[in-house]
Amino acid sequence: MSLDKDQIHKLAMLSRIAIDEATIESVGERLSAVLDLVDQLKAADTSGVEPMAHPLQTTQKLRDDLVSEPNHQEAFQTLSDNMHDGLYLVPKVIE
Repeated sequence: MSLDKDQIHKLAMLSRIAIDEATIESVGERLSAVLDLVDQLKAADTSGVEPMAHPLQTTQKLRDDLVSEPNHQEAFQTLSDNMHDGLYLVPKVIE
């Protein structure tokens, strides 16, 4: 797939890069080579291939979700003067 100068200028503008006229031809050739590789990948037959989330088909080992610390909620709430139904009351900060 070949790109013309207008397409390259548009891509440069969209990607916020400056391409001068002296290098626009070489940039176009390199972009065309990349697009040709994409076309080759699209042409590959993947109908019998099952999609993978990871190339090694491994799973992450997770630890058990167990409580490891005691609950100190009541002890901490006794330190506060502004409590209501187990919640801390704070001053209004947004009008």
